[in-house]
Amino acid sequence: MTETTPTRAGFAAIIGAPNAGKSTLTNRLVGAKVSIVTQKVQTTRFPVRGVAMHDSAQIVLVDTPGIFKPRRRLDRAMVRSAWAGAEDAEAVVHLVDVQAELSVQDGTAKGADKKAIEDVRSIVHGLKGASRKAILALNKIDGVKRERMLAVAKELFDTGVYDEVFMISAATGAGVDDLKTRLAAMMPEGPWLYPEDQTADLPVRLLAAEITREKLYLRVHEELPYAASVETHAFEERADGSLRIEQTVLVEREGQRAIIIGANGQTLKWIGSAAREELTDLLERKVHLFLHVKVRETWAEERGTYEGMGLDYDV
Repeated sequence: MTETTPTRAGFAAIIGAPNAGKSTLTNRLVGAKVSIVTQKVQTTRFPVRGVAMHDSAQIVLVDTPGIFKPRRRLDRAMVRSAWAGAEDAEAVVHLVDVQAELSVQDGTAKGADKKAIEDVRSIVHGLKGASRKAILALNKIDGVKRERMLAVAKELFDTGVYDEVFMISAATGAGVDDLKTRLAAMMPEGPWLYPEDQTADLPVRLLAAEITREKLYLRVHEELPYAASVETHAFEERADGSLRIEQTVLVEREGQRAIIIGANGQTLKWIGSAAREELTDLLERKVHLFLHVKVRETWAEERGTYEGMGLDYDV
């Protein structure tokens, strides 16, 4: 960038069905981990802002919760948050799992893929009322024949809600640079919104809780339903420069608490060790992490839970 090159800055929202790869794409565009990634759907619960730089442009990426048919208050709050992120952005990227689309065409789709397709069609319907057209990004193109990708792209493009199509792999990075270049060009001229070396707009206490929640789901995603939250209630810098972090894992039933603790406390020990290791690397200092597991049946219906995540409680 030269001194005469005008700077650009703006927001780009990444929307899509749960597990389309939004968090992976956000991390890839930023070049650093700013959003947690697990194999469990609906992992992202609130908009996570990642800051990506491309030449003179700063792209503030809003990794939104997955858009799906809501069943309870937390679901409704997440879906509303996702649409709000899209409405406020200069660019909207609709990320679609092309392999899920093809599995339905082939008749091999399982429940999750069928649900994903329903969610994609719901998002297309929602985009028809948007003030601007979206970018369609077909994700997970690895190993998919080009003619099949083009057929999926045409079917979706013909809905009239998109003005461009990109074919990418968020996991490998294929095609992502082209998408990043396009998003940078869409940002309006203006001063950068964040320092050049900042990669995320997320309070460190909340980031710490998200990392622990990621490790929790990585370890017990098969046994534990979508019914756990992590709160950071102590974050103290010690005299030697290290950090003492205390967190509580909230679950709704005693049986869930037993799953997280595990036999002789081994599961909780693994979660704590994995979270501590990543936090140490991320914060570049020694971390003392203490985890507690507490049963609180109403955590998903408490106003404070939503306020802590920046979600609207009154939905």
